[in-house]
Amino acid sequence: MEKGSPTNPALSVVVPMYNEEGGAGALADEIAAALQGLDHEIVIVDDASTDQTLAALKAAKVRHPQLRVLRHENNAGQSRALRTGILAARAPMVATLDGDGQNDPADIPALYRQILSSGGGLAMVAGERQGRQDSAAKKFASRVANAIRKRLLNDGAADTGCGLKVFRREAFLSLPYFDHLHRYLPALMAREGYETAFAPVSHRARAHGASKYTNFGRALVAVRDLMGVVWLNARARRPGKISEEN
Repeated sequence: MEKGSPTNPALSVVVPMYNEEGGAGALADEIAAALQGLDHEIVIVDDASTDQTLAALKAAKVRHPQLRVLRHENNAGQSRALRTGILAARAPMVATLDGDGQNDPADIPALYRQILSSGGGLAMVAGERQGRQDSAAKKFASRVANAIRKRLLNDGAADTGCGLKVFRREAFLSLPYFDHLHRYLPALMAREGYETAFAPVSHRARAHGASKYTNFGRALVAVRDLMGVVWLNARARRPGKISEEN
């Protein structure tokens, strides 16, 4: 049996997917190869795909016993798919990456080692894409959105749109949940008093399928979500150190 199929793995890799039949199996293969020798599981959440993504994932399960495939009955979006996978994850540490294959699984081990070497000081290490392989329009829209978000939230993040992150599962589950949560993780982690670090990661051109977002559609929800996170931060209250008295 492949290394990486324990009941209590050290790392759970959670991947949301929607209509990614062309690359679903290959991405599962890449993750397994990148984490060879590390006790891990791969949790891929099929967000009610209408193509052959599920069939491709079932075929990949034959090759990789550590692969678990969860499926939504209804399409619920990337954040909900991530939460489904993280709730089901068996490891105390979770890595996430986008299901379109643009994040390189080979970057996961370095982020994982960085958070482990912090001795509990870090709750998350978030990737920041280098040499982005996106259209000029998408990169421009992303730069503008990141600049506005960083100014309003002061989260220290230059690229919250990067899906590649490694974090402590318990920290993620302590955050308030809402749709598009995944774009505000550094700010929300800071709100709860958790430390976050950032690390450069590679970025690849999309080889299969099509983007699920448009710049205009992303901008419409971003304004509302950003104002919501500003409100959440304004309403946060820190209790300081918590102790149990005898």
